[in-house]
Amino acid sequence: MSSRVIPRDLLRELIVPSDSRIVLFVIDGLGGMPRPETGLTELETAHTPDLDQLAARSICGLSEPVGAGIAPGSGPGHLALFGYDPIADLVGRGILSALGVDFPLAPTDVAARINFATIDASGNVVDRRAGRIGTDVNRRLVAKLRGIRVPGLEVFLETESEHRAVAIFRAGDLSDALDDTDPQRTGVPAPSIVARDLGAEPTAALLNRWIVEARATLADEHPANMVLLRGFAQRPDLGTFETRYGLNAASIAVYPMYRGLARLVGMDVLDTGKTLDELIDTLETNWTRHTFFYVHLKAADAAGEDGDFDRRVRIFEEVDSRIERFLALKPDCLVITGDHSTPALLKQHSWHPVPFLLYSPNEIPDRCAAFGERACAAGSLGVFPAQAAMQLMLAASLKLTKYGA
Repeated sequence: MSSRVIPRDLLRELIVPSDSRIVLFVIDGLGGMPRPETGLTELETAHTPDLDQLAARSICGLSEPVGAGIAPGSGPGHLALFGYDPIADLVGRGILSALGVDFPLAPTDVAARINFATIDASGNVVDRRAGRIGTDVNRRLVAKLRGIRVPGLEVFLETESEHRAVAIFRAGDLSDALDDTDPQRTGVPAPSIVARDLGAEPTAALLNRWIVEARATLADEHPANMVLLRGFAQRPDLGTFETRYGLNAASIAVYPMYRGLARLVGMDVLDTGKTLDELIDTLETNWTRHTFFYVHLKAADAAGEDGDFDRRVRIFEEVDSRIERFLALKPDCLVITGDHSTPALLKQHSWHPVPFLLYSPNEIPDRCAAFGERACAAGSLGVFPAQAAMQLMLAASLKLTKYGA
């Protein structure tokens, strides 16, 4: 089966108000690859009896966040799950980071995501994440960088977490048509910002002067002696969950970028703790206040990027032990999936389709007997575009009326 993505205007016409509740639980980087010694992925290796039983009561499949063979970033991966076009509605990472720390953006601001990184004496990138420095170190480095002055440029810096920060640049007429300085690999130097068109060249020159000063400022630091910038962007207007779906939506996420994604589409961003139990506590506390909940768990993605297969297995087993807490709320629709795959064997996001489970008392369970890559491939949804996930959730929670006479 290949689920068709319904045009936005048509979908809006079919939506009917109801008090039914939807939970979208996104396990970041969920999909994996088989360990050569066993032939099993991280999810297939994990002991997940509750997830397997839930899969047997659900409809399952594999979602493609962007398209066949494309490894998505977290931004397009999430936007697709939210029903937005991951290509036409692509949003730069910097805006998501800025919104995630609740920065008051001006219309002409250009934001960029910062990775604190390590470079060697030759200027080659040794570690793109500076050993995942602690957030307290990050705050000290951000305070240090705030002392830089470049004539004609205002720079606002905020810590996100660990090695991640955000820079907001303000100078009147700036352009966001800029290439990243993060080479996405080690052993090579970080490039300067390159303008994508002639109109962006003054912006590139101005911001490159700031990067030169930042490198000099961090020269005596270790391991975080460089900044890598990516996702230059100005804030777009994508429309909200309220206008698109008639949903009173809330997000339960820890990392600023995912909170920024939620703000971008008009969700209420709820305060929450860092652990899975605390995420579910927040869900339970706010259950009667919203009709859609986006719950985000980051840990599996971080473990994948670290190449830690066994840690991913343990995370999936912890998730399994908490499934009953989700079900106890009796959601009209519960979806468990990921925004992309992050196999430990690759240590990066990959193009592999993502396991997808939709449980609802209004659905007819298919013959999927477990929650894993190959088991979900045999589910009734098959391989389908992640952008169709929202219309599946709306239908399962009886929020769509009949189409046509």
